[in-house]
Parts: sequence; structure tokens; C-alpha cells
Amino acid sequence: MASSYENFVNGQWVESETNATFEVRNPARTDELVGEYQDSSLADVEAAVEAAADAQDDWAGTPGPERGDLLKRAGTLLEQRKDETTEALVREEGKTRAEAAGEVQRAIDIFAYYGQKTRDLGGTVKSASGRNTELTTRQEPLGTVALVTPWNYPIAIPAWKLAPALAAGNTAVVKPASEAPGMARVLFECLEEAGLPDGVANLVTGSGSDVGRPLVEHQAIDGVSFTGSTAVGTQVAQTVTDDLKRVQCEMGGKNPTVVMPSADVNEAVEIVGQGAFGTTGQSCTAASRAIVHDQIYDEFVDTMVEYAESVDIGPGLDDPDMGPHVSESELQSTLEYVEIGRDEGATLETGGERLTDGEYADGYYVEPAVFSDVDNEMRIAQEEIFGPVLAVIRADDFEDALSLANDVDYGLSASIVTQDTTEANEFLDRIEAGVAKVNEKTTGLELHVPFGGYKNSSTNTYREQGDAGLDFFTTTKTIYRNY
Repeated sequence: MASSYENFVNGQWVESETNATFEVRNPARTDELVGEYQDSSLADVEAAVEAAADAQDDWAGTPGPERGDLLKRAGTLLEQRKDETTEALVREEGKTRAEAAGEVQRAIDIFAYYGQKTRDLGGTVKSASGRNTELTTRQEPLGTVALVTPWNYPIAIPAWKLAPALAAGNTAVVKPASEAPGMARVLFECLEEAGLPDGVANLVTGSGSDVGRPLVEHQAIDGVSFTGSTAVGTQVAQTVTDDLKRVQCEMGGKNPTVVMPSADVNEAVEIVGQGAFGTTGQSCTAASRAIVHDQIYDEFVDTMVEYAESVDIGPGLDDPDMGPHVSESELQSTLEYVEIGRDEGATLETGGERLTDGEYADGYYVEPAVFSDVDNEMRIAQEEIFGPVLAVIRADDFEDALSLANDVDYGLSASIVTQDTTEANEFLDRIEAGVAKVNEKTTGLELHVPFGGYKNSSTNTYREQGDAGLDFFTTTKTIYRNY
């Protein structure tokens, strides 16, 4: 029998005042109930925000290195639970074992990184214009923050929001996505065991309408960090900025990989295939467009079809190349986009069918799809699909390829495969994306450098991760001291 898990509010694991729960099932085997979580309400949000606000002054007054030591202890505790957490992530979200293990390790590393960064917090010393005057700046926490996280990286993204928020002296309320809330729970169990003071961080599960909306709208919230769809993120940003509060939203992507004639086609296919079909395409940085020079277009398509048809699909615990979609609705969305591509006149070279036989019968499986003859104005070339669907677009030359790459409403991640250094440098200079790569897949990010997008991929306010993560969660006070 699956466990029922509670909210974490003011240092206690508590049931929702609704006495209602929702189920989370294994997307590889939907007959397996993974857990039941609190279907919370406004009253639960109020209690969590009140606890966080009450704890804020004491936490902000805690020395930075002391806050950092707690984060490092939590990371060590998570490392001790890595194997069980990896398996739980696979069962809840559907990732392959290798993908899940990498994500858990990232969360461990994030806590270690920000645990150490607390020793660098402080400010600057400037030269004053007058005599007998000290002029300095000081970093101070925003206050109480709301962290709204998605299901596709259910432990890494909560970690890279929560760790810098706590490191900087903020208190927080976390609302994880309902498809995979268990990983945030594991983080909180580690923080509790590490000695987290009551109220400093709080976890409330439930729907976006019943929990997410009242959380970001709450008057005691001083800042909001959100990761999710562009549609919801835009609403969050507009709501929060109406109250002149700080907001950070990382949203969708329609990420291109440009492939030029100097590239090794097999290497290019490997780069694109990993970016397109890794994590079942359920990544905001996934490569959903391959923009390929006319000279090698046909060879690339043929080789890409071979690659897609060789992808091993199965339950994540078996560690295949690709696992299931996280939910029925996500699977259906991908299948609908396959039909849209066909209707628009693109050629479906392979894949795009739901798998239902044998071990696939009770899961949300789909074959990776490759479309050729795609025009950049088609919906499958313009809209985020969030599934393993690759649109291969023909380009006449480098200038045409760059124009096609930039001709979307998103600008999150982009890459080029080329041996021509001039093309590579031109691409890096002119691509409209927050992350630009040469001879690498569009997915995969270092934790100590800024992450964020251009255009509709971001609110274009603050970046996440690295020092930029601390920038969002701190404000600057300028101090004049005349002696």
C-alpha cells in the first residue's frame, strides 16, 4: 500500500485542512500507486506563509556560514539517500535510471555549492567623495519568497531555487508540481534532519489554482520564482509585478540545433538525437528543431531516422534510452502534435505512435518522431511540444539557418554543429538565446553559471543558478557612514 505524505509547515509534517489527497501513479505502470499527497487549500497556504514570515528575521540574522553549513549537511544527507531517491524519482516522473541519478546528483551538488557560497555574501566598499566617510553596499535578503516548481526536473529545480533562497537569508514556501511532488518532499526531509529552524522553509502540495495562485498573490510574499509554461508564467509575472514585487520566471523553449556541411553527420545526429529524445523530450532546453544545410539534409534525415528507430524505450528502472511521458495528458499532447505535423504537410519519417503492447500496455509510451519537409512557419516548428518530436528544417546557407533559428517567439537554448570557427563565432554572436553552444546538445547545464532565456522563454529579469541565483534573492542597501 502506497504511503500518504503530508505538507511541511512551521517545522511539522501536517495534513491539509481539506482532509483531501490526490494520487500520483507510476507513468511506466499506471496500476502502481506511488503515493498520495495533500490536496491543499488557501488555509494551508496562509499557514505556510505566516510561518515563513514569522521566521524571516531570525533566519536573516543567522550568520551566512551557519546557514551554509545547514545546506551542506542537507546535501550530505541527500547523498546518503541517493539510490533510494533515484528510484523514487523514476517511479514518480518516469525518467530513466541514469537520468534520474544525474538529477539527484545535481541537487546534491547545488546544496554543496550554495552552502559554500554563503561565505562570499556581503557587499562592496566604494570610495566616497567626501572626507571621513565610508561608502559601502550590503546584500540583504528579499524576505519571504514563493517558489513554484515544475514536474520535469522535480528535485533539481526545487534545489536550485530553494538553496540560494535559504543561503541568502530568505524564508520560503515551495509549491511543487502535482505530477511529481515527492522529490521536493525528500529535500525537506533532508533539511529537517539537518536542523532547519521552524518556519524557514515550508512545503505545500496541491493544484495551481488552489495553492499556486493564492501563494504568489499573497501580500506577505516578497518575491516569486517560477518555472513552467509560458502561458502560466506570463500570468504569474503580471500578477506579481502589479504589486511591484520581484519576479523571476523561466518558461518554454523551441530550441534549434543548426547543422552545417563541415559537420560529421553521424556526430551531428548523435548531438541532436540526445537533445531531442533525452528525458523523453520533456525538457525546456530539448532540441525540437534541427536546421540542416541543404548539402547534407537528406543524409542527415536518413541517419536521424536510423537513430530514432534505435532508441530503446521502456520503464525507467530498466534504464533504457527513453522512458514514458509523465502523464496521459502530456502523452496526448505529443500525439496531437504528430497529427498537426501531418496535417500541415510535413513528412513523418518515423515514430509518433503510442506503444501499447506487452510491457507498454499500462504506461504512457510513444515512439520518438522525426519530421522532414518542415516549413518554419508550421506549428510543429513554432510551438513547444514537450515530447520526443523533432522537426528537420532545410536551410540554404548559414545566413538562412541563423534566420530560421531566430524566427521563433522563444530564445532559451541553441546550438550549432560545425568545424568552421567563423560560423561558430557568428552563431554565438547573433543567436537569440540565453544559452548558446558549439558542437554540443542543447540540453545540459553547469550549475555555477547563469541560466535563463530571451523573448518568451523568460521574464528577462533575473537569471537562475550561480551567482545570478543569489542576485535574485538579495537586494542591495547602500550605506554612508560619516565618522
